[in-house]
Amino acid sequence: MFETRHQPLPPRRHFLLRMGKSGILALLLLIPSWGIGILGYHFLVNLAWIDAVLNAAMILTGMGPVNPVQTVAGKLFASFYALFSGIVFITMAAVLLGPVAHRFLHRFHLEVAEPPKERKQKGE
Repeated sequence: MFETRHQPLPPRRHFLLRMGKSGILALLLLIPSWGIGILGYHFLVNLAWIDAVLNAAMILTGMGPVNPVQTVAGKLFASFYALFSGIVFITMAAVLLGPVAHRFLHRFHLEVAEPPKERKQKGE
């Protein structure tokens, strides 16, 4: 997917396309994850739709819940959704920052060069 250190740095247009693909991939991860939280908070915690949307978004971004959870099923869901959301958050950050980190390292890599070997001339 990415270039090796021996390949030239791709043009900026290629990098921006790669960032766009990463953004789409992050959205494809975010939307179903948010949907799981919305449905869980609505049906298991008995929150109104708008409150379920808010709570799912707040948990998914690491901010914390807004409304208290009263039911046992809701508390179990909220605890598992919080763990799941932490993994999703870290994964999304890696997907979004991967191309940036690669370009940075590719451009500014430090290469430990071996001293050139001396060639023997023919006839010596």
